[in-house]
Amino acid sequence: MHRFFSNCKRVLRIARKPDKNEYLQVAKITGLGITLIGFIGFLILLVGVFLGTTTVP
Repeated sequence: MHRFFSNCKRVLRIARKPDKNEYLQVAKITGLGITLIGFIGFLILLVGVFLGTTTVP
């Protein structure tokens, strides 16, 4: 248990807040990923509608 807390303290000492550019880059990549997953889901829904296996909610 002591080893775990020592490792936690070491990580917290090294950790830092992201600067503005790094934060914006992470936000852009995350937004792109969410948009891509939504688009893929929409395409799957369209395929299901055209095949007649899915109805539009």
